[in-house]
Amino acid sequence: MTPAAAPDSSENHSEPRRYASGRQYELRRGDALAVVTELAAGLRWYSRAGIQLTETYGDSDIPPGATGITLAPWANRVEDGVWHLDGKKQQLDITEVSRNNASHGLLRNASYALVTESEFSVTLEAPVFPQHGYPFLVRHRVEYSLAEDLGLEVRQTLINDSQADAPFVLGAHPYLRLGETPSEELTLTVSAATRLVADDRLIPRSSEPVSADSDLRHGRKVGDLDVDVALTDLQFDGGIARHTLSAADGRSVSLWQDETCPFVHVFVTRQFPGRPKAVAIEPMTGPANAFNSGDSLRWLAPGESFTMTWGIGAAVDAAD
Repeated sequence: MTPAAAPDSSENHSEPRRYASGRQYELRRGDALAVVTELAAGLRWYSRAGIQLTETYGDSDIPPGATGITLAPWANRVEDGVWHLDGKKQQLDITEVSRNNASHGLLRNASYALVTESEFSVTLEAPVFPQHGYPFLVRHRVEYSLAEDLGLEVRQTLINDSQADAPFVLGAHPYLRLGETPSEELTLTVSAATRLVADDRLIPRSSEPVSADSDLRHGRKVGDLDVDVALTDLQFDGGIARHTLSAADGRSVSLWQDETCPFVHVFVTRQFPGRPKAVAIEPMTGPANAFNSGDSLRWLAPGESFTMTWGIGAAVDAAD
């Protein structure tokens, strides 16, 4: 397979360049490059020293497998798209037809407007207007920034402009990789002690200690894994939990999340275009179907806001 190239977001063309994912915001600092999209405030590219650290897609494509998108006002799934508010049934659109679920929130296909932009950071925002299944007016603001250590930090903030308390779960859907090393040759380590036991529609029904393929605390080879599982009871160190893909030569890429995100969904798939295996590591403030279970479901009072923070870091120099 031809190695992927960083998206070209330059405007030095006779006509403005068009992208299926909308305007491209390019951030550079030192040897770090990130590209953020207007569509779903998504992360289309992150690299260090020319080493690609996230999966990407073509200029004329929308994000395959929800690659890099941000998720609001819920992450993951709502069973049958149904939940109840003050005893009244709420019916969301079914967006995962194969499992009859409402999946990945209401902004997956939304355009985010620019709030602020600098060489190292960009902030985008989109509203969720009151609608069937979610009768609230909220705003999702997403800030990407390249830190001094060249890591990528993402802050997702939900703001309630309604006159009533609004429920929510926030999340994101990045896929990590380590340059041209096949992901199946990498070792995946996830600091989680409990898995959510889900049915065949990926709706959690119970929880139990991790075991077999779901116990990733000591590292498992990606090639041996076929998982689509939510995990919790994360190990936080200094308020941060880290999950890592590492190579035999000592290089690694990690997703970190703060304590506002006590859940992570791990998805190892054979369906990502052009990749034998791809690895999504998805930070979430709550699990699938939280609108029904109430598990870690948060409510924002009118005028209030809530922020979750996560990011990606890497060690890109091979050990001697």
